[in-house]
Amino acid sequence: MEQHTWMEEALAEAAAAAAIGEVPVGAVVVCEGRIIGRGHNRCEIDHDPTAHAEMLALRAACAEIGDWRLEGCSLYVTLEPCPMCMGACLNARIARVVYGASEPKAGACGSVVDLRSPPGFNHRLEVCGGIGAEASAAMLKDFFRALRRKRQAPAEPG
Repeated sequence: MEQHTWMEEALAEAAAAAAIGEVPVGAVVVCEGRIIGRGHNRCEIDHDPTAHAEMLALRAACAEIGDWRLEGCSLYVTLEPCPMCMGACLNARIARVVYGASEPKAGACGSVVDLRSPPGFNHRLEVCGGIGAEASAAMLKDFFRALRRKRQAPAEPG
């Protein structure tokens, strides 16, 4: 049940991303029963390809504890992480990644590539997918549907 509570927090972050026109992905880092880092997508606003929800949550968590190692921590994210974000999780020594919706175009937890335990790494990630998947997927579908409608709308006379 606890993982659903944390995923609700990640979904709230995803809603914050959607509210500012970003792809609605949200993430939280949890350690010892409390959130130590939060993030939502900011790539468009920050003009930064690394401003994914996971990266921002990881940075916030590291700042909170004063260390780049997040051993024993879990990352909850609404969408299956990409290779960049999974690489950061491996480097930070995240213990567990819990995600909502699968990402068939860039997912790195098995959908496209599998970076849960890449050869040569001494760290392995536990991964659990599908937690809050319906809510995560619905938020993404609604966002992209609205974006397509906006792009297809005739321009207003000026």
